[in-house]
Amino acid sequence: MTQAKLEIIEQSELVSLYSIKFNGEDVTEFEKFLQKFKDNAELNEDFQRIVYALSKILDRGALERYFRPEGRMNDNVCAVPIESGKLRLYCLRMSDQILIVGNGGVKSTRTYNEDPILSGYVLDLQKFEKLINAGIKDGSISVQEKEFRGVEDKSFEL
Repeated sequence: MTQAKLEIIEQSELVSLYSIKFNGEDVTEFEKFLQKFKDNAELNEDFQRIVYALSKILDRGALERYFRPEGRMNDNVCAVPIESGKLRLYCLRMSDQILIVGNGGVKSTRTYNEDPILSGYVLDLQKFEKLINAGIKDGSISVQEKEFRGVEDKSFEL
């Protein structure tokens, strides 16, 4: 079992961006994504498109129209950008006010399922969503406007 925490990485008046940080790691999954692709000249245009999409989300909220649905019908896993491009950032859109930003990579297969790395990022988000929903159901986690309460010191077992 791997343990992880949720960390707030950015907030605006309308939305909170969280990311997953696995125990024993120095950076969140989103920071790993940034480090991996920020200096990649070949993917710079795709990377800039994702950064721009996130800035729009911070300005306007995590509205459904900013995301490409990616997971199964019964989960909230999605990707940015909605336009075509090789680079994908996988997210968990909990509401218009709460977004969990995961990791991502180059999509070189028809679906993320065909790529073990991308599939792993999506599976982590799907597991996290189940754990958060279970916490909300049992009362250990609550949602107050744009924030989760009860996750600050909570360790999730994936």
